[in-house]
Amino acid sequence: MQPEAPGAPAVQFPDDAVMVDVREQDEWDAGHAVNAIHIPLADLPTRVGELPEVDGTLPIMCRSGNRSGRAVQWLVAQGYDVVNAEGGMLAWSAAGKAMVSENGQEPSVT
Repeated sequence: MQPEAPGAPAVQFPDDAVMVDVREQDEWDAGHAVNAIHIPLADLPTRVGELPEVDGTLPIMCRSGNRSGRAVQWLVAQGYDVVNAEGGMLAWSAAGKAMVSENGQEPSVT
């Protein structure tokens, strides 16, 4: 049985929150939260040592909350204190939260 994936609305996190973004490289390049760390979902098991240390619970982000939900289930099973940023980057962007891009263009969610 899979552990429950704890969640909280993405928009509740501050613009400068440290979080992990599990989307693919092209999605990350188009736009992401300012202090996010990029670890694609497929790479998470081999890069789990790169998770940032934060005071409290670490938010996990994707486009809509589905991939991050799977990541959170896996991380909870490994003993990590994480939460799914529900609504993902779609909700983050729609709320006008701070974003940056890696491609030199206006940040967007693809």
